[in-house]
Amino acid sequence: MVVTVTPPSFACRFCGSTRHSLVADLGEQVPANAYVAPERADQPEQRYPLRAVVCHDCWLVELDHVVPPESIFSDYAYLSSFSSSWVAHAGRFVEAAADRFALGAGNLVLEIASNDGYLLKHVVARGIQALGVEPAGNVAELARAAGVPTETAFFNRETAEALRARGVSADLIVANNVLAHVPSPTSLVAGMPVVLSPEGVISVEVPHLQRLLEGGEFDTIYHEHYSYFSLGFLRRLFAASGLRVFDVEHLPTHGGSLRVFACHEGAGHPTTGAVRETVEAELAAGLENVDTYDRFYARVLRIRQDLLEFLTTARRDGKSVVGYGAAAKGNTLLNFCGVGPAELAYVVDMNPLKQNHLLPQSRIPVLAPDRLSVTKPDYVLILPWNLRDEIVRSMAQVRDWGGRFVVAVPRLELL
Repeated sequence: MVVTVTPPSFACRFCGSTRHSLVADLGEQVPANAYVAPERADQPEQRYPLRAVVCHDCWLVELDHVVPPESIFSDYAYLSSFSSSWVAHAGRFVEAAADRFALGAGNLVLEIASNDGYLLKHVVARGIQALGVEPAGNVAELARAAGVPTETAFFNRETAEALRARGVSADLIVANNVLAHVPSPTSLVAGMPVVLSPEGVISVEVPHLQRLLEGGEFDTIYHEHYSYFSLGFLRRLFAASGLRVFDVEHLPTHGGSLRVFACHEGAGHPTTGAVRETVEAELAAGLENVDTYDRFYARVLRIRQDLLEFLTTARRDGKSVVGYGAAAKGNTLLNFCGVGPAELAYVVDMNPLKQNHLLPQSRIPVLAPDRLSVTKPDYVLILPWNLRDEIVRSMAQVRDWGGRFVVAVPRLELL
């Protein structure tokens, strides 16, 4: 069944089509990373529609309401370095890319949305030139303090032209989990060929739309994720800027991601069979079929029902439940389900920028992880479920008092 989404004037931000249907309507929510400082606890929060739609012409999945990126990314609370597994993932990538593309002291690696330097520090350590472009001033300053040269700017064609005028020519451009963070992915990609050397390589990591749909991962939908990508769409996107996708790798990160390699259309990198195989698998999975998205939304509603039933039962039985990880995906989940401090007493997080704040909308307190050993909760709901194994290992003491870990996505599960 095709469901027409309001407003009817909405047009796809890539191809301009007005033919689209609903993927998920998660209600009106506060932006997922708008953590509330104690001094602002009595102030109202701005809510925006959180609704994803799919374009029937180019098959981009995108939000139909845009929150200005300047209000989200100029002062940012997410620091990549606080996930040891993510830092290790970045280190493995740098080692593999340096070997595959023969990168050395005479080459430059440019990372778009370089955060606190978590990846480029591996580049610097290998003696390769590095440059980060990071829009959040507070985070860029952390990167510079760690020895990673960083520009504070949003990356687009204008930024790229300014960098090229200064002689910047990158042999490897890295854009990990940033493409979804710009309202117009075309504007970001259009800057890439401007600063890419003739035989240079672009490496982009994005959560894979196919995995999102198959895993019911609706909590990865939030306002700073404006778009959700298949490889089929990414080929169209890169081609529009004169770039060619020549290889793809499948990664376990973020519940299932793609690492896409691209280059100038006429560069010498041969296109691998993995590109064709992935596109064919997407078509077989129904990513260009409207019925697939109807089934996904039904699964979203079931996940909400299961979590609320678990929390209701725990409260009835006198069991205490807290959360681990003040993650954006967790805020989408909690706010869609209407969960507050009555159901989840607090959430712990290692990031000091989030501690002693309140979660947006739900107003659940965020505390340091050592709080768990003080209150000894019966259940710990892991909100960044993609890091569940890392979290369970690091918080093994929870089992010492008989506590259990829980995840709600892709299905409710006691660990």
